[in-house]
Amino acid sequence: MAGKMTAPPPPFGPSAPPPSYEETVGGNNSAHSPPKGGMPPPYPQQHGPPIYVANQLVFQDRPVQMTCPSCRQLIITRIEHKAGTLSWISCGTLFLLGCWAGCCLVPFCVDAFLDMDHFCPNCQALLGCYKRL
Repeated sequence: MAGKMTAPPPPFGPSAPPPSYEETVGGNNSAHSPPKGGMPPPYPQQHGPPIYVANQLVFQDRPVQMTCPSCRQLIITRIEHKAGTLSWISCGTLFLLGCWAGCCLVPFCVDAFLDMDHFCPNCQALLGCYKRL
């Protein structure tokens, strides 16, 4: 028994090699058959036309053309202005500089200082916000 040697067990997990690309993706080009090993596909399958989902980086200080995720219509967003961080900081700065007689309220009247909310004109859903700061 002294001459018989065995390989040490692997430090972690099973000793089987990882699946190949064909096994993971499904080498038979069938989008509906799961890959070997009973694991779900690596990415969800899309059925029908892709739907554009908006994120913060899409919205600007002007209307944006997109597909509404709520009503799934191609739209140009409707924007509404609202006071944001930049408006309040500018107002406070002007007040500290001596503009007490109402001039410190000018940033609330200038669109360049205001944030914008983007809405769908069809279903009125809030799609996102554009913030100056």
